[in-house]
Amino acid sequence: MNTTAEQFIATNKANLQALQGFTTQAFAGIEKLVELNLAASKAALGESFNHVQAALGAKDAQQLLALQSGLVKPLTEKSAAYVQHVQTIVTGSGAEFTKAVEAKTAEAQKAFDSVLENLTKNAPAGSETAVAAFKNALTSSQNALESAQAQAKKALATAQANFTAAATQTADAVKKATKVA
Repeated sequence: MNTTAEQFIATNKANLQALQGFTTQAFAGIEKLVELNLAASKAALGESFNHVQAALGAKDAQQLLALQSGLVKPLTEKSAAYVQHVQTIVTGSGAEFTKAVEAKTAEAQKAFDSVLENLTKNAPAGSETAVAAFKNALTSSQNALESAQAQAKKALATAQANFTAAATQTADAVKKATKVA
């Protein structure tokens, strides 16, 4: 029994380290988004001031209208590029996170199977029915967990596909609108 307790402790320590790693990965993705937003905000602010200065220096209404028209196309292109950057960060972070979780889940499953096997070997005589029921319950819960993970993976893939489609449609609409203008 001491070996089983040590296995549980080791498994819990490993899980805590994995949680720390997952949290670090999540924050890395958030940091990338914050950096992107800060850079985009800084650039937009600078461009806005430059545009206002240029507009204030316009000599007539035609020149002001040309400045306004010239602002739309670069702004839409930058917006589309921003969406692409966000998509890249989110997709990359999600893929890394999913890969790490799947690897850790497989590792935890092996450790759990080892503990379960050890418990089964060391079970007292006459407890075969209870052990079989326990194993059956664990198998059912593992199957439910695997099913939930598969559904979550499908939902993530669908969300990413929808995000990509929306970004593409927005970029196409912007390109069409700027060609007309």
